[in-house]
Amino acid sequence: MRIRRRRIQTGGVCLEYITHSESETEALGQELAGKLTPGTVVAYRGGLGMGKTAFTRGLARGLGCEGRVTSPTFAIVNEYEAAVPLFHFDLYRLSGPGELFDIGWEDYLDRGGICAVEWSERAGDALPEKTVFAAFSRCPENENWRQISIEGGSL
Repeated sequence: MRIRRRRIQTGGVCLEYITHSESETEALGQELAGKLTPGTVVAYRGGLGMGKTAFTRGLARGLGCEGRVTSPTFAIVNEYEAAVPLFHFDLYRLSGPGELFDIGWEDYLDRGGICAVEWSERAGDALPEKTVFAAFSRCPENENWRQISIEGGSL
């Protein structure tokens, strides 16, 4: 994995990475976990197959979560226990923020874990002000590589 660019912009830093494999995407997630504080929301943006679940596996490993990490597409949220728990949301099937509150979004935010949110654009204005955003896309140089941009929060 290599850092492609580090930009300073209004409101913080934007870090852009290129990962060359699923294991590098996981390693980047694990590295980010060490920089997050309890209560942080990490909002993912990117299409199917872009590495969001692999990144979340790395987050879980970095937080000390044990067990298999899978996409919560049908469950909406999976919980992984550790000193700082990980709550992995997949909002693909939700129609908007109202449904997010119906499943107890505010309760998850209050529990002091890390919330990793796939399809975060469906959360609307329910995301906290200090949300960390992670955008996933194919790298122009090689369709098997991933370009991951991370910004916001207190990075």
